[in-house]
Amino acid sequence: MAYAVFKTGGKQYRVQEGDKLDIEKLEGEVDGEVQFGEVLLVNDGSATTVGTPLVEGAAVTAKVLDQFRGPKGVAFKFKRRKGHHKTKGYRRALTKVEITSIAG
Repeated sequence: MAYAVFKTGGKQYRVQEGDKLDIEKLEGEVDGEVQFGEVLLVNDGSATTVGTPLVEGAAVTAKVLDQFRGPKGVAFKFKRRKGHHKTKGYRRALTKVEITSIAG
């Protein structure tokens, strides 16, 4: 089975065709297509190509399924023995994509 490792949003993902994953928000409309050019590794089932640092001519194509915000998270800071604490909440903006093809 072919797979690839690509980089987006400061993270690396190992994917195969048909995989669905949540990644940092990308510009793109729902049902649109997005292409990732920063491919670090490609395996076509028999041979593995490792980039230095990127694989030339390789690309991973995905279909945008949804734009949404992730679950609520809490950032809590405090300084011991000072009575100082601060709570701040956040929700990350995410994009759900489905991998359609791996080229390279």
